[in-house]
This record gives sequence, structure tokens and C-alpha cells, in this order.
Amino acid sequence: MPNLATFLLHSAAARGDRIAVRHDDSTLTYAELDEASARVAALLRDRGVRPGDRVALTMPNVPLFPVVSYGILRVGGVVVPMNPLLKAREVAFTLHDCGARIVLASPLFAGEVTKAAAQSGTACLVTEPVAFDDMLRAHEPMPGIVDRTDDDPALILYTSGTTGTPKGAVLSHRNLATNTATTAETLVQAGPDDVLFGGLPLFHAFGQTCTLHTAVSVGATLTLLPKFEPGRALEIMARDGVTVFLGVPTMYAALLHAELPDGFDASRLRLAVSGGASLPVEVLHGFERRFGATVLEGYGLSETSPVAAFNHPDRPRKPGSIGQPVRGVEMKLVSEAGGQVPPGEVGEIAIRGDNVMAGYWNRPEATEEAIRDGWFHSGDLARVDEDGFYFIVDRKKDLIIRGGYNVYPREVEEVLYEHPAVAEAAVVGVPHPALGEEIAAVITLRPGAEATVEEIRDHVRARVAAYKYPRLVTVTTELPKGPTGKILKRAIVVADR
Repeated sequence: MPNLATFLLHSAAARGDRIAVRHDDSTLTYAELDEASARVAALLRDRGVRPGDRVALTMPNVPLFPVVSYGILRVGGVVVPMNPLLKAREVAFTLHDCGARIVLASPLFAGEVTKAAAQSGTACLVTEPVAFDDMLRAHEPMPGIVDRTDDDPALILYTSGTTGTPKGAVLSHRNLATNTATTAETLVQAGPDDVLFGGLPLFHAFGQTCTLHTAVSVGATLTLLPKFEPGRALEIMARDGVTVFLGVPTMYAALLHAELPDGFDASRLRLAVSGGASLPVEVLHGFERRFGATVLEGYGLSETSPVAAFNHPDRPRKPGSIGQPVRGVEMKLVSEAGGQVPPGEVGEIAIRGDNVMAGYWNRPEATEEAIRDGWFHSGDLARVDEDGFYFIVDRKKDLIIRGGYNVYPREVEEVLYEHPAVAEAAVVGVPHPALGEEIAAVITLRPGAEATVEEIRDHVRARVAAYKYPRLVTVTTELPKGPTGKILKRAIVVADR
């Protein structure tokens, strides 16, 4: 399948009258999505977009996102999605770095994008509802799709840049097509009668592959939520009969503690998928008890399209584990010296397979550092057991070394989540003159719950070795989060010092 847009063509031909995308009362059937994206392709072609050109887009989870995204793919372009909340300086960097020919921007976020486009010399097209609709109607749908090879770029996803300048992970048509097929067929096991929850940002790898392309590849319905809010998510789950919920751990924690609407019915929900960060075991079990659906945890990165490991639905699972490598993917744990570590010991996850990116856009040195002998080095630390199940310990850069002892924040966070008053928790290391680093915990409390700093500290101290418990505990109203809802440890402020 040389062009990822083939997914859409097949589903439109097989079930054109079925709803492909829903956003509240707004819907697009597969036939409508097919035609609208073909008009976008014609528009872009007339604006000078040629195969291989990068086309950026910045918009929330609305039906126009898949319309534009598949339109770019149809004309042979490379999709460069951006977080709508980026400021002009950040947008300009991405546009300049990838050499985007044109950027399409939602009117809600056009101010920063138009400034950035002017700075970078990129053509900008604002998707004003009436004007853009008229523009599309003026273009006849482009017939067919432009042929691409398996190795041609389809998508460039810019990493968060936590360790410096953002880098664009280049994902090919093969990367995304194989990872989508693996997700749809062996993990989610999706079909045309499924309704997938679309609360994950579509500009992110998780949302791109596991919701948008997975739904389209099988002709399922994707119901969108532009900004996650637990009350709205519950309404959508009941209203649209969501069968597969996909989210990050903070979404699960929020739904676990949210008040259920009167008459709430999520009986069609059969599966929940968690990724993006480690899901606390207490949250996993609590969600399953409340909603009656199995939660399967997986693991991946933008650089791996993203899915690399998963608790497979047709095999025994292990709560707290990210599961086993998915179809077509190999994983191993390596030491600092590069050798493979045995089961039970901690090592860095290395990944090889059709899902691994071609490299970072125009960053040959960063690519060589990340991909060695065909293996992508993730920066994540894990253990693997005798059954081949992997357990994330932490990000390599999040490791805390206190007085010469290694402390993995994930282990301490799991204990914090066991406290009945704790809603969310993050553990970080802070500088200490004698120990090198001290352990700090920042938590939020469940609605109506009360707990003192001393109670939280004593709870952990009773359950872990003396060098592991947090001496510094901060109770706050909200933890900083990124666009996918992942807790941003780099932005955490420790008050109790």
C-alpha cells in the first residue's frame, strides 16, 4: 500500500454511507470525507504543492483535521501537524525547519500562525468556515491519489524538545501503514461497527495512528473531543456508544474521579487503551471496576509510529506492564555499554522493526545517536521478566540518584497512588548539597479528600526502602500537563524545601 491515503479510499468504496467522523452534531460519512479530502488535494496541487512537499496544519480535533490531513497525503505531500497552542516563535521554528510550502490554520488559532508564516516566508491559508468551504467547492475533487513509495515520508512529528531544540521524527508510509494495521488487527481488533473515542490530540502520534488511521482503516467511527474534560468525555461515551476508549493516564484518573451523569450508560465500551506514560495500577483497576471494560496498557514513542509494545487482548496480561513487542517489532534492554541485559535487570529499551522512523529531519547526528545498528534507543528504562513482559521503570533522564542509590520515580508514584486521598502524583529529584539529589513528590488530592504532608510522607515511608521515600511533599491544585495530558515533570515546582 504505497500511500497511507489508500485506507480512506478503501473504506469509502466499501462503506461510503457510514459515519467516519463525528463532532457532536457535525458528521462526515466516508463518502463525504473522501470527496472533501480530494478537494483539499486539488486545492493544494493548485497552490503548488508537489509530492514530497511538507504541508503544515494547526487545528484542534475537529472534522476538518482528517479532511486536510488526508488531502495532503492524497497529493503526495508530507503532513506536519502542530499543536494549536504553540506561539508564533515556536510555529516559525517548525515551519522553517521542515521547509513547509504552506500551512493551514484553524481560525481559532490563526493569529500566532499568520505571524509565524510571515516570519518564515511560508504561505498561510486560514480555514475560515464559509470562505474555505467556498474555496473547496471551487475545486473539483482530484481523482485518485499520488503514488508514493513505502519509504517516502508521510508525516513529520516534532518532539517536545525537552532536551533542546525540537526534532522532527520522519515517519514513512510503511511506518504508519504497518503500525496502523497492527493496531487495528491485533491490538484494538477494530471493525466497522466500532466507535473510537477521539480525545487524544490528532497532532500527536498516539492520536494519529491509534485513533484516526485505525478508525479509517477499518471503516469505524471516530467521535472527536477537541479538549479533554471528563464530564464531556462521559457524555460522548454514552451518547455515541463508544466501544474503544483511548487515552493517557491522566484521562483515566480524571474519569475515575468524575461524577457520572444521571442514567449514564457505557455498556458498549469493550476495551480501553492506555499509553503515553505509565498507568498506575490502582487507576487501572479502579477504571475497570467502574466502567466494566478491560484496560490494556501499551508503549510507544513518536519515533516508533508510535506502538512498540502492548498487552495483547488474546494473551494473559500483567497490570503494570507495557506488555510484549507487537507484530513486526523487536525489543531488547541494553546497558550503558551497549550490551543486552538479562531478565530482571534494568536497561534502556531498544526497538527495531517496520515502525521505527527513518530519522530526524535534517538532523543526521541526532539520528545516528538515536538509531544504532538498526536499533532505536528510546531513553526509557525497563525490566523484562521471564515471560517477555516489559515493565517501565522510568525515563533515563528522570532517574534520581540519592546518596549513590538509584531511585525510580515510577515506583514511588505507584505507592502514592495507593493512598486513598491522592488523585495525581509526580516524583522528581531536586539538588541536594550532600546527597546529590533529594526525592520530592508533588500531588493533587481527590475532590473532598484531605491529607497532610506528614500523612503522605509516612504512607510512602512505610512501604519503600528508607532511601526511596520523598522527604519533600507538596500538595497543589493542579499538575502541569502537556498537550496529550502527560504530566510535565520539567515544569513542576517543589514548594516544600
